[in-house]
Amino acid sequence: MTLPDLPGIISAAELAATVDSIAAQQLPDGMICWFDGGHADPWNHVEAAMALALGGRLDEAERAYEWLARTQLPDGSWYSYYVADGVEDHRRDTNVTAYVATGLWYHTLVAGNDALLRRMWPVLERAMAFVTGMQWDSGELCWSIEPEGGMGGYALLTGSSSAYFSLRCAIAAAGHLGCERPDWELAAGRLAHAVAHRPEAFADKRRWAMDWYYPVLSGALTGPSAQARLSERWAEFAMDRLGVRCVSDQAWVTAAETAECAMALDAAGMADEAWALLEWVQHLRCEDGSYWTGCVYPQAVPFPGGERSTYTAAAVVLAANALGGCGPAAGLFRGEGLPSRLDLAELLDEVAATDEP
Repeated sequence: MTLPDLPGIISAAELAATVDSIAAQQLPDGMICWFDGGHADPWNHVEAAMALALGGRLDEAERAYEWLARTQLPDGSWYSYYVADGVEDHRRDTNVTAYVATGLWYHTLVAGNDALLRRMWPVLERAMAFVTGMQWDSGELCWSIEPEGGMGGYALLTGSSSAYFSLRCAIAAAGHLGCERPDWELAAGRLAHAVAHRPEAFADKRRWAMDWYYPVLSGALTGPSAQARLSERWAEFAMDRLGVRCVSDQAWVTAAETAECAMALDAAGMADEAWALLEWVQHLRCEDGSYWTGCVYPQAVPFPGGERSTYTAAAVVLAANALGGCGPAAGLFRGEGLPSRLDLAELLDEVAATDEP
């Protein structure tokens, strides 16, 4: 595995130090905490494992997936938050559960073999069964099962978008292993249609940057429609030479959102803006290679509480590889090697055409 060298932005050696900063937070059982003494959630845990693999730390990455295998619940899900000695939040989140598919497919590409994917295939299948079982008839995903056991009452655009990307990775993994999963393909098509065409189906989270760019990062929106979405609110979320606001009404720049948005821009073909964000995020870098989670302006004070998080560092590593890397996983977030955009509207049009006399 070779990390990219991006002159004037970040070197391969600096990215390796960032990967090391993530590894330093991994517990002996494989769990990767946000920071020393903090909690972990399975989505960000997987993101960190992806960065570890990219940095050549395959053993550590595999230990992270082994932790997931041990902690998976009988219904295929995981709890939302864990701490070193137990569970912090018993909610079960569809997007958090789905992301294992993205991680396992990414690991397969980076490692150049499918040994881990084959071992973890039953885990992935159970996770996708949970996720697809939480899909409403209108296509979107119910976001959670609450701690007391009831289903959450709404869907989240960011979560459904991310889960769509994970379903695409799951389909690619199934195809690689020779397993046909038309149920996953149909679920992905219905989900893409909801994300791309039914904004009213989701809880109103427009002030959050992730709701702005995740439909593009997931591949549910592509081409001119993706570019139009990102351009429409660029001035609202992007703070010049600082990064992307976490929420549109506060001057709080977050490194993870900045790095993820760079990948969304790259996927949409907006290269200049993508490279600008990757450069801007470097002002949040610390000497040991870690990154501040965020920073509040005009005070220029790290927030929250001087936190440096593993998922933030991982997002920067993945963004650097997506923009400047040349390995087998560099194009994944551009949709390379994944099923083409699976939109239910297009599938229904095809069915209608074949039914015509």
